[in-house]
Amino acid sequence: MPTAPTLNARSACYVLREDPELAETIDPALAARALQECVAATVRVPRGGWDPYALNGRIGDGIGMLVLHGRLLRRVGVDGRFGAELLGDGDLLRPWQGEDASPTLHQTTRWRALEPTWLALLDEAAARRFAAYPQLTGRLVARALERSRHLSVNMAIIHQARVTVRLHMLFWHLADRWGRVHRDGVVLPMHLTHAVLADLVAARRPTVTTSLSDLARQGLVLTRDPGWLLSGEPPGELLAIQDVAVAVNPEH
Repeated sequence: MPTAPTLNARSACYVLREDPELAETIDPALAARALQECVAATVRVPRGGWDPYALNGRIGDGIGMLVLHGRLLRRVGVDGRFGAELLGDGDLLRPWQGEDASPTLHQTTRWRALEPTWLALLDEAAARRFAAYPQLTGRLVARALERSRHLSVNMAIIHQARVTVRLHMLFWHLADRWGRVHRDGVVLPMHLTHAVLADLVAARRPTVTTSLSDLARQGLVLTRDPGWLLSGEPPGELLAIQDVAVAVNPEH
């Protein structure tokens, strides 16, 4: 059984304490030991552009990087048109995966931290410690599949004809993950600029600005420091899309 390394609070963390959902399937008799042994180095990503590929050497053949706290934007462009993926707490990523392949379509990928973000580096040493608790492997695989399901929902959202509908659905989709119930509705506590929203719904920024004004006039989506307030119920079309995504990935 591996032993937990000496922990430097400035550069490492107890992963299962930061992300307790990962530990839910561990035998309760082993939970205390797992909390102590599942340690990983951490990296703080300041707000702004980020080059994740420099961390490839630190991860090696390990698991990847786990978002502990914060928000990252992955922006992909093909032929001058861009789409984006929003990642946050609990997401697992390997930005360099597949980057050495020769794509048929020339694409550009850029990463940006929308707010200060902390990552756990699940390198080879961390992977060996995690291996003592096989249930964690299942949880991490589930996280990767969950990210795939969110992407499929995003793809369905951007195929809606009206940008106002896309935005309304996107806000509720994000609130399903990160929203907080409030007496006035559901608060989505994240700062998303009109430019970021434009990438997320595959629209032009001026159109997004107009559509946000329409949603505000209807009282459906209002700005609320530090983010957004959603009123009413989620759009029925979004619920249908999510049902389809779950049917394709029944584990989730």
